[in-house]
Amino acid sequence: MLTDLLAKAIADLEEQQVAELVKERIASGVAPLEIVNSLQQGMAEAGSRFESGEYFLGELIMCGEIMQDSMVVLEPLLIGSNAEYKGNIVMGTVKGDIHDLGKNIVVMLLKGSGYNVIDLGVDVSKEKFIDAIKESNAPLVGMSVLLTGCQEAMKDTIEAIRAAGLNTKVLIGGNYIDDLVKAHVGADYSAQAATDGVKIADQIFGA
Repeated sequence: MLTDLLAKAIADLEEQQVAELVKERIASGVAPLEIVNSLQQGMAEAGSRFESGEYFLGELIMCGEIMQDSMVVLEPLLIGSNAEYKGNIVMGTVKGDIHDLGKNIVVMLLKGSGYNVIDLGVDVSKEKFIDAIKESNAPLVGMSVLLTGCQEAMKDTIEAIRAAGLNTKVLIGGNYIDDLVKAHVGADYSAQAATDGVKIADQIFGA
């Protein structure tokens, strides 16, 4: 059961209520990252409802759209919150997967925390990941995946990065990612929540 009103509102797809609560919380001085956390809790709940068959794809997409609308309001506040430059991070959704909502939220939070993010977009080939890591000399690469069928593409990409002799840490994220998936694909870190991505980046960069 969700106790946070904002998390509950987004899980229940209450678009108007979400917009009002976001504005209220900003006005009362709640940290933008905390507001994002609440929204993510609600999105995770919507994801669970989808998996259990209570929600269909339409509801899931609507939840994502409400989240994006909220992020339009929150992004300028996140970016303004911590402006010093900490380093380069490469991000992308793996080959065969075109979902980018989760990735976009992580990218925005990382930028807000002072990282320079090279966002490769969706359906990214292993070659493209490798080229971007070489060009930017990034010590961290983030890969997002939503479709279980794209897990092998993620594994292939990580193997190719290692084979190219690149000593970059690999962070994977997605709604079904866990330690088993992390071990299977050979990643260094895994994250379910977007805020975990920032915590892991801060560990790696010693920020």
